[in-house]
Amino acid sequence: MNVTVKTRDGNISATAPGAAAHGLQPFLHDAVVTLHAPSFVISRADGQVTGGADGFFHGDSRALARLTVSADGIVLAPVSGGLQGADRAGFRAVFRGLGEVTEDPVVALHRRRSVTPGRLEETLEVTNAGARAVRFRLTMEAATDLALMDTVKSGHSQDGIPAQVASGGLVWSREGFTVRLLSTPAPDALDAPAGRLSYDIDLAPGQSQTILLACTAAQTDGDQFPAAPTGQVPWSTPVLRSADWRLDRWLQQSLADLDRLRLTDPLSAVTPAGRTDQFLAAGAPWYLTLFGRDALWAARMLLPLGTDLAAGTLRTLARRQGKVADPTTEEQPGKILHEVRRTTQQFSDTLVLPPVYYGTIDATPLWITLLHDAWRWGLAPEDVEQLLPHAEAALSWMREQSDASSDGFLRYVDQTGRGLANQGWKDHDDSIRHRDGRLAASPIALCEVQAYAYEAARGGAALLRAFDRPGADQWEEWAERLAARFRKRFWAQDSQGPYPAVALDRDGRPVDSVTSNIGHLLGTGLLNREECALLAARLSAPDLDSGHGLRTLSSESGGFNPYGYHTGSIWPHDTAIAVHGLVRAGFPQAAASLAAGLLTASTDFDARLPELFAGHGTKADSRPAPYPASCRPQAWAAASSILVLQAALGLEADVPGGTVTVDPAFADAYGPLTVTGLLVANGPLQITLAANGTASAVAPEELTVLNKRA
Repeated sequence: MNVTVKTRDGNISATAPGAAAHGLQPFLHDAVVTLHAPSFVISRADGQVTGGADGFFHGDSRALARLTVSADGIVLAPVSGGLQGADRAGFRAVFRGLGEVTEDPVVALHRRRSVTPGRLEETLEVTNAGARAVRFRLTMEAATDLALMDTVKSGHSQDGIPAQVASGGLVWSREGFTVRLLSTPAPDALDAPAGRLSYDIDLAPGQSQTILLACTAAQTDGDQFPAAPTGQVPWSTPVLRSADWRLDRWLQQSLADLDRLRLTDPLSAVTPAGRTDQFLAAGAPWYLTLFGRDALWAARMLLPLGTDLAAGTLRTLARRQGKVADPTTEEQPGKILHEVRRTTQQFSDTLVLPPVYYGTIDATPLWITLLHDAWRWGLAPEDVEQLLPHAEAALSWMREQSDASSDGFLRYVDQTGRGLANQGWKDHDDSIRHRDGRLAASPIALCEVQAYAYEAARGGAALLRAFDRPGADQWEEWAERLAARFRKRFWAQDSQGPYPAVALDRDGRPVDSVTSNIGHLLGTGLLNREECALLAARLSAPDLDSGHGLRTLSSESGGFNPYGYHTGSIWPHDTAIAVHGLVRAGFPQAAASLAAGLLTASTDFDARLPELFAGHGTKADSRPAPYPASCRPQAWAAASSILVLQAALGLEADVPGGTVTVDPAFADAYGPLTVTGLLVANGPLQITLAANGTASAVAPEELTVLNKRA
């Protein structure tokens, strides 16, 4: 029996149940990831780059697969190591027994790493703090396979590429991708076939010696999505001072990671100020490129920091909005894409994704809603108006998809036979299942996609009306008809009462598992107050609220697996969306519990929350277990810190209406606090919560502050 499981763009396979073979996705949970998109480094906790997914990567290709340091006949013992921000890391080790006259180590190595786009620098500083002179040979070994990311992610091995000597260093090259490794000073011995650089270290007491290794990587035709310029961050950087250091630290690390996930659109025009459109790459290592859904959610979460990122993301995706019907890529007129890669990704015979792939059901309504929300936060009217034809095309796509289905819902099915079987945010093959564990049959209508479509139709109508374009009334009516159909068809019931099914299957039957998807319905307007209360109770129950965040699948459902990609794990962005939705729906206590779980988890991941982690929960473990193959950092996981802060403050903007609302929901848990550097209507916003629970806000003078806790 052959078992193959596909994720959104990768696969894990085994030849028989319980028996592993080649092709296992590499684990990352104990890795140190330093990045500056489109480049990053994965290493072990001691700094060594040794195999598996380790390496220096640039633009979806591995530039180095091995970079290790050793000393002939001497044990190099790691002592400490870890991140220093997002793009730097440091590692310390000692040479056991070398130069020692007591039990104290005296000869030490400090390895400092720095990543910039297309360049890795490793500084090796060897220090002799002992009373004796020491002499030994230090050796660096470098190797690469120049593998593409899909090969690395699939766990398939690839033959190494022999190095050549050029300009006193090592060079590897294949198919337009060139990697150079240079050393300063030059090594005392260079063995190119073995990729070995050796240095004779001779240190008197108190002396040190420094070696700088610089590795550059470049494609002949340039980067598909170039790095964003340093200093041109498309958001305001907030400063938070609260009574809970965990929240401050989570926000600070998240902002550092988001800064280094920025990429630019080479198709965008350069402004007189030298700026181009920017967006956030989805995450490192597997998804360091443009993903429609991820980029849209991340930009939406960052709206309290300004609208520039939202504008860049909207325009980047609008330039690639579907124009024709192409079954091979799943492109359709008006549709927003799923992902962009340099080349076709072939993970298996049944999973082959083209370089530009449109296999997503939710990116299109999410695009419309981001445009609406950015307008509410102060995106310039001329920028909004420029994008309205794209919004109208996206709305038309929604109507066509609804009309094409037998029941008026937005549904998906893989048209190619080699694409993603599931095309919502839970896009693993086994994500959408009945309560008894059976997989749902396609075409599938997801509950949250109908909520996205409802919100997009209402938001689109508001935009059309505000800019004096036709169709607003018709889209409001369309949204209400969708809500009525949803209320009639999606609701299921169990011993705890009614709840929305995660989906409708091919035959229109409710897929009755209890999932985190219902959290995405809150705050969209699709549900009434009574229905929202039912969902708030469900999300607060211990089968979903794990104490570390929201489980993707109820622990009482068939097929629950705390390590399941979408069947029991915890995704920070998923939890944060539920937190924000609960606050908007008027249930701050339920939101506070979920937010507290994320905050607790953030400390156990050194404030860099991963893409997802295991869903055992606090009843089983005081600390969350990692999901071993998770991206870290991930854009929407990092951006979740901003969304949780926004929810805690009860912060909403209506710049066209001239107001900004501050209604602290559960911010008392972190108070007293002050946050500066927020941005609304392109002007500064400062919020202070006093120890007695009263709030004050300073906003641009053209806005009226609706302070519910003055």
